[in-house]
Amino acid sequence: MTTIEYEDGLGPLAADALEIGVAPSPFGMVDVRVSGEIDFHNAAALRDTLLIALTSHRGTLRLDLGAVTFCDCAGLNALLAARAAALRAGRGMCITAAGRPVARLLDLTATRSLFA
Repeated sequence: MTTIEYEDGLGPLAADALEIGVAPSPFGMVDVRVSGEIDFHNAAALRDTLLIALTSHRGTLRLDLGAVTFCDCAGLNALLAARAAALRAGRGMCITAAGRPVARLLDLTATRSLFA
């Protein structure tokens, strides 16, 4: 079990084999860095963290998923749920970096363009 660290003081959240960092960036963006495995056991933690970031900050969420070593359909569903919430709030959410597992999943499901 690892701890998800929030750089903006939102507090820790436990998840298996997953690390998430959230930090406001210049120009009204919010940078979210994810590393480790995103699967059925911790996809809800990712979704919840993204939803908290959406409600706690203004601006587009920029996801760096370059260090994600595994992502299954539960992870994709978490990303899609957060994207839907961002759209409802009139906000943007994009993936700025995707490692091979995430890129392959996005390509196989034809969802890459949703996070451009």
